[in-house]
Amino acid sequence: MAEEPTSTLTKNYVSAANRLSSKPTKLTSTASALQSRWMVLLGHLLAGGCTMGAALLSASGGELVQLLENKALSGFFQLRGPIVPPEDIVILAIDDHSISVPEQYYKTDPKQYAYLETLKSYPYKRAAYAQIITKLIKAGARSVAVDVIFDTTSRYGVSDDRKFQAVLQKHGSKVTLGAVYENSQTHQGSFMQLIDPQQMFRTGSVSIGSVNFPLEVDGKVHRLASEFSKLLAKDNLIEKLPSFDEAALRAAQVNYPRPKGDRIYFWGPAGTFEQIPFWHVLDPENWNTYLQQGKFFKNKIVLIGATDKLNNDYHPVAASNSTERMSGVEIHANAIATLMTGKAIAPGINTLPLRGLFVLILVGSTALMISRRRRSINKFLYSLALSGAWVGISYGLFIYGQLIFPTTVPMIAIAMTGLCYLGTSVMRESIRKRQLVDIFQKYKTSPVVQEIISQQYDLQYLIQQRDLALSGKILAQRYKIVKVLGSGGFSETYIAEDTLRPGNPRCVVKQLKPASTKPEALQLARRLFNSEAQTLEKLGTHAQIPQLLAYFEEDEEFYLVQEQIIGHPLNQELPSGRAIDEIAVIKIVKDLLQTLTFVHKNNVIHRDIKPSNIIRRHSDGKLVLIDFGAVKEVSTKQLDDEEQTPFTIGIGTQGYAPSEQCFGRPHYSSDIYAVGMVGIKALTGIAPRELDRDADGEIKWSDAYGGKLRSQFSHSLTKILSKMVLDDFKQRYQSASEALEDLKVFDNVINFQSRYPIPQDDPLMNTLDQLNELNAPTKSNSEASSETI
Repeated sequence: MAEEPTSTLTKNYVSAANRLSSKPTKLTSTASALQSRWMVLLGHLLAGGCTMGAALLSASGGELVQLLENKALSGFFQLRGPIVPPEDIVILAIDDHSISVPEQYYKTDPKQYAYLETLKSYPYKRAAYAQIITKLIKAGARSVAVDVIFDTTSRYGVSDDRKFQAVLQKHGSKVTLGAVYENSQTHQGSFMQLIDPQQMFRTGSVSIGSVNFPLEVDGKVHRLASEFSKLLAKDNLIEKLPSFDEAALRAAQVNYPRPKGDRIYFWGPAGTFEQIPFWHVLDPENWNTYLQQGKFFKNKIVLIGATDKLNNDYHPVAASNSTERMSGVEIHANAIATLMTGKAIAPGINTLPLRGLFVLILVGSTALMISRRRRSINKFLYSLALSGAWVGISYGLFIYGQLIFPTTVPMIAIAMTGLCYLGTSVMRESIRKRQLVDIFQKYKTSPVVQEIISQQYDLQYLIQQRDLALSGKILAQRYKIVKVLGSGGFSETYIAEDTLRPGNPRCVVKQLKPASTKPEALQLARRLFNSEAQTLEKLGTHAQIPQLLAYFEEDEEFYLVQEQIIGHPLNQELPSGRAIDEIAVIKIVKDLLQTLTFVHKNNVIHRDIKPSNIIRRHSDGKLVLIDFGAVKEVSTKQLDDEEQTPFTIGIGTQGYAPSEQCFGRPHYSSDIYAVGMVGIKALTGIAPRELDRDADGEIKWSDAYGGKLRSQFSHSLTKILSKMVLDDFKQRYQSASEALEDLKVFDNVINFQSRYPIPQDDPLMNTLDQLNELNAPTKSNSEASSETI
């Protein structure tokens, strides 16, 4: 199985760590590789454990497995929803309406409602059942199944029993009565007892069946009533009695196929089967209208049973959620329909050992497929997809084949397999990170380590610890650090107070970190630092470059003190996705080029021009150029025989640094390239690193958004910016003054716009070329042109 590749970031960590100390790092790298292999092996072992555990669990058939699989079956029923039940089964419900309404009617006018005399109180007279059975049979009902236990003498006397007995003697071959198994408690203990109809009612070939359903481990009814009798007969506890459903079908003379399974195929939750209030059969109005004088019951199996809340004959079933219940007579309706239609739900695999083998093959094959994914997160997502796919397949087998295959246990095992790989991957990365953090703590003064720490959020606590230690520190017995302004791999910047000047004015202190603490490296860094400080001293005389206030060395570290510029970085004016107008862009580019002209005349290349290194000074709105990359040579310059790390090859920022600068060979035109990219970012709102290049390596910035921007830019400005950012540094402007010369073409436009502000949405703003022509007077008639304007 393929090992997951190390992330690029981790490789960079290791590469950087290898630069720090060869011998300890080699040992650490070896230990890290061993731990990484062990973590990969652990992932495979855990995945195998999930596979074997699922197989053994399924083969055991324990209560936990039954509970999980029953949950899945209930979910399938609820996902499927109710469907139309067979029309030849109807329920004559002794509901709340049937108990209360006849009593009220009879009390109101006993003579008018004399036909309700047998229903005037509940429990009803047995004569009422006799009357209803007679009417149903005469109306052509196929059979009548009464889910009521007639085990004792009627409360209305023997004469009432005689009336019911007479009907059973006449129509008993089409009648089914219920019996119930109950636990009885005696001084000798508990035992199962059958409570069945009185002997006098066992006449006329009356069918008798038990109404009990076995309850599963989830407390719900899943299986047919016949399974309850089988369990009793298997344990030799009591004589086997047919189920109520089997007896009802025998009375109806229905030949049904032998059930292939033992579970009820529920057509839906409570109320799915049609219910007729019990008393409507005796009520002439209802009987003659919608019951069509009994024709409604012709050739139907009629179930009589209680659905009222008082009887408490309600049970949780597979087709309902945990709060819904179904009356016993409705469960029997579903069970009878299940037997009649041959839809009894059966297990797809009958024996437990074969179920275990099936789960072993299923989960094992999916684990093999998951392990072939390269990235741990992909393994986890793939496992979830496979887990869901198996649930979908199981649901299809249930719907179209009435088959139950192991579902929940394999589903959990497949998902757990992906989770195991994800967990071991996280552990592996955590171990690597911890090892690297230990190295970074030991070598945290290294510029390479500081560069990595500054870019990783989860290592920021190392910097926070340092920041707390630095707060209040006094440098050169003069500059008191107030806060850390920024930190990078090669320098740290602080806001400090000058304690030796009146009012303790604030300034910016930049600490420069030598690449090595070796004596010869420090000597070289010291010479470079002094040279570059002198350069910054000259540059600081320009109004748009921070003034150098002091520079000093302390504890083999170098510090520059510069004036604090009160303003905001230019990147706040150039958010991604938002462009600014061309005149504002031209002003930015001209302002930067004018400063660059001065910088380049002093033989300095900035090397890191980007919006965050340009400050818009609040006092006059001018752009101030900060963070000169030249001084970074103090930190990155290596001895001739030292190998450079990947972090010290070039100075600059991706997107704003041209190719020659990335290879460590900057030119004056490299700064011009960066200014051009700042202009393009401002003009398009697109970050430089998001721009495409053509086959020659040139940036296709004016073709962004499918060329829609091309028509929005003036041709002159597009031409100038494109020349500034050519890939070949020899083809660019060779000096900032040369680029400024070409930008003079817009001077009249800028002056005109300053005198007569043009709204941003004015059509003239869309074409500076036309506006420039309006403001460019000819040599022969400049005054006339001005009047025209």
